[in-house]
Amino acid sequence: MRLPDLTSRLHALGAGPTHVQRVLRHWAQAHPHDRGAHAPEHFYPKPLLEALPALREELAGLARLQASHPGEDGSARLLVRLGDGQMVESVLLPAGPKGGGVCVSTQVGCAVGCRFCMTGQGGLVRQLGSAEIVAQVALARQQRPGLKGVRRVVFMGMGEPAHNLDEVMDAIELLGTAGNIGHKELVFSTVGDLRVFERLPQGRVKPALALSLHTTRPALRAELLPRAPALAPAELVRLAEDYARATQYPIQYQWTLLEGVNDGDDELEGIAELLAGKYAMMNLIPFNSVEGSGFRRPSWERAAEMARWLNQRGVLTRLRRSAGQDVDAGCGQLRARAERPERPARRVIEVRPAVAG
Repeated sequence: MRLPDLTSRLHALGAGPTHVQRVLRHWAQAHPHDRGAHAPEHFYPKPLLEALPALREELAGLARLQASHPGEDGSARLLVRLGDGQMVESVLLPAGPKGGGVCVSTQVGCAVGCRFCMTGQGGLVRQLGSAEIVAQVALARQQRPGLKGVRRVVFMGMGEPAHNLDEVMDAIELLGTAGNIGHKELVFSTVGDLRVFERLPQGRVKPALALSLHTTRPALRAELLPRAPALAPAELVRLAEDYARATQYPIQYQWTLLEGVNDGDDELEGIAELLAGKYAMMNLIPFNSVEGSGFRRPSWERAAEMARWLNQRGVLTRLRRSAGQDVDAGCGQLRARAERPERPARRVIEVRPAVAG
């Protein structure tokens, strides 16, 4: 389901702009619909009121919880069943002082084919509609109710948001308005695509940007991200820096640490050259084991050493601890297990406190 189609249906039921916004707000924020003096029957047109029960059930069916795998830090990886039976993953993020968050998927599968990602191994199955994206947020808010339950949405789950740009932008606009999510708390994560740098500045709601870098070497990036746009890391950083300065949100650079591949001193020098003085933060993320990938994670000591070195050279760097490699914790692995029932489900634990040198 697409959000423009949902809005058209509401208008066809006699809803005016205020009615539409109230229905969308209640849904996106997972609010009760019919209690107290502000119950819908006090102001909704009769056709809309009569259609609401079936509509609510339809919206709830866009994303239903199939399984929850809790982490020791308060996070939880959710396996979510869509209306057609396809499954995606969302992640409830640990609550901080300003509240918790959720990481949502934008596609079933992914076409980029990153060598170190389970989602990319299966290719793209289909795009998610904008309403299916918002439905993951509504589901997360049902799991974590309250004012501080879900205050941040990260488009960093299954899929490449740039490959589903219209639907993702529609979801971002709704979440940044009726969904009551701060604009800088909406984080658009991408491998890099010129369309992103063209479209994001034009949006009514301008999200923060996370850019998957993974290496400073163009040839290696093409090998690791075989179907990402052929933009050199230096060009991606230039485009991202322009967006950061325009929005006043720092860019988050993502770097999956692969032993013997992108954890060398040459890469550290390259990062320092690219990012020193930039409005940015580097996130170093030790690799989560993916069956058959051939990659390994470096030692925690080496990862911590890299974070310290970069911080000392003026590149704000965070080392994310991600435990649970022995329980298939990487993105896409819950879905893969669900599609191969002969493999028993196991508890997923993710522990990712920020550590800076």
